[in-house]
Parts: sequence; structure tokens; C-alpha cells
Amino acid sequence: MNSEMHVLSAAITSTTELDCLLQTVAQRSGISLKQDIAAVSKRLAALPAGWHANGDDTAAIPLGVNAEQGYQLLAIEGMQGSLVTEQPWFAGWCAVMVNCSDIAAMGGRPTAVVDALWCDGDSHILAELLRGMRDAAEHLGVPIVGGHTNLRSGEANLAVSILGHANKLLSSFAARPRHLLVAAIDQRGAFQGKSLNWNAATRAPAQRLRGDLELLPHIAEQELALACKDISQAGLLGTTIMLLESSGCGAHVDLAAIPKPEDVAMEDWLCAFPSFGYLLTTTAEQLPQLLATFKNRDIHAAVIGEINSSREMWVSQGEQRSLFYDLNESELTGFS
Repeated sequence: MNSEMHVLSAAITSTTELDCLLQTVAQRSGISLKQDIAAVSKRLAALPAGWHANGDDTAAIPLGVNAEQGYQLLAIEGMQGSLVTEQPWFAGWCAVMVNCSDIAAMGGRPTAVVDALWCDGDSHILAELLRGMRDAAEHLGVPIVGGHTNLRSGEANLAVSILGHANKLLSSFAARPRHLLVAAIDQRGAFQGKSLNWNAATRAPAQRLRGDLELLPHIAEQELALACKDISQAGLLGTTIMLLESSGCGAHVDLAAIPKPEDVAMEDWLCAFPSFGYLLTTTAEQLPQLLATFKNRDIHAAVIGEINSSREMWVSQGEQRSLFYDLNESELTGFS
């Protein structure tokens, strides 16, 4: 655990069952990977006036005066090297899928993807990466329109970039005190091998996946939610910290309220990277319709907490309560 990561567990000073769980999650989930972003965020130049702030799931470039034509969305995702070499088909699939998820998290619809592929001449890895990308693109209805190829690299790597469009934005900068925090996660899946990747996508019908992703732009356009963030490798709690950092807020999260498969341990679920998993904030008035929107497509969604102005993230389980992260003391990504 690095020195910055110690801030997370240093806030946990007692020895309750909850404290032990949170210490494990802080060390095991991908939260520390998100701290690397701060090394970049501090060095970025200011954006043009009127543009959406950096630090969201995608860039959001306003189209027309006051974005009357919506927003052009742009994002990129790089795959972990071990996933590329050990599960190349799944890495290719995920590269397309996570980009589509990022577009959806912003209230958008995907337009097209391009890839940057490096390979060391291993024909099997190359073929499987391409097959995975092609299968996901066909399944999700987003074309691959070009890219960069290097087959003389010392190792295999893959990154995929996506273009999309949103009529109305969802954004992790839009959470406000008294908003309700909602988690929506597709539980119709399983962990991929021994990883923490919760795969509810590769065996799902194409039309179902496309319809599920369409929920997010529908929610944005109907104004059923205000803020949204795709649950990433930082896990549910780590992703919550990122949302709070962007919005300058705090929150209380109740673990017992989190939608979870009965046969999955809470520790594993809090560290999971779900193929369909989103955190949203909404008002009490819009909550019933938001929850019904997910329920109508058999996706579990529930209120798991409430946003406040403290910039602290507290977690409870029964009568136990612990401070998980204090943004007043330590930034995570540096985007706020």
C-alpha cells in the first residue's frame, strides 16, 4: 500500500467487523489505480470556455450555442496487460464494452470506435483480440471504423477510443446535498474466472444489452437522475469517492442496501467491476420512476445512501459506522 493509499485505511481506527471489511476493500479494489490519475490531472491545460470539465466518464464537447445540439462525447480505455495476454478474446470484448458503458454513463449513445493495437507477433493473441472486439461491436451495435496497428511490439497491448452523442448530460459533477444515491447493477452474471470482473454481458442477448444501455440516455432525457458514474475497477465504494470528489460533496452509504447476488460475498462485490453497473443521484420525487425504469428491464437498483456537503464518505453496516475516505484530507483523482 502506498503512502497516499494509507489515507484510506488510516481513517479506520477501531476493530469492528466493518472496519476490517473496509480495510480489505481499500487494499484489494482498484482504488489505488485511480490515484494515478492525479499525476495527470494537475498537468492538464484549461479547457475552452463553456466546455464540460475534465474528469467525467467521457469528455463532453458542447455542440452549438449553449449546447442546443447536445454534446459530442469522446473517451478511451486501455486494457490491463495481463488481461490482454491471458484472456485476449475477453480483453477485446471488454475494450469495446467499457467504452460503451462510459458513453451511457454520460447519458449518451455510442457512434463508433477506433482501436490502437500492439502485438509481438503472436498470431493467436492477435486473432483473439480482434475477434473479441468484433464480437462486442456487433453485439452492441457500434462499428469499428479504424485505428492504429503495430505487430512488431515487444508485448501485446490494446486501447480503444469511442465517439458518442448525448442530447442531455448525466455527469459526476452534478451530485448535490440531499440527492439520493442509487446503485443499479445487472446481477445476471458471474465473475470472469478468478478475476473481479463481473460478466453479465458476453452471454446476454444482443437486443437485451442494447436496450439496457439505452436506459441511461432515456434517464438523462427524462431527467430521472442528475449525476451518474459508471462503476469502474475502483469498485462501488471507490467509484462513489470519485463521484463525490467531482461534485465537492460527501455521502453516507449503507452496505445492507446495496443490490447484491445472494451467493457473492460482500467483500468481493464491493471490489467488483460489473459489466453493467452505475451510480446515480436523484431526488425523492424522481426516485420511484427511476427505480421502476431499471426494474422493468430486470436490473436491480436501490437507494444505497444520501449525498451531503461534508466531503467525507461514511459507510455503515447495521449499528457499525466508519469513515472510509475524507476528501478534505486527501484528493483521489484531482478532478473537482
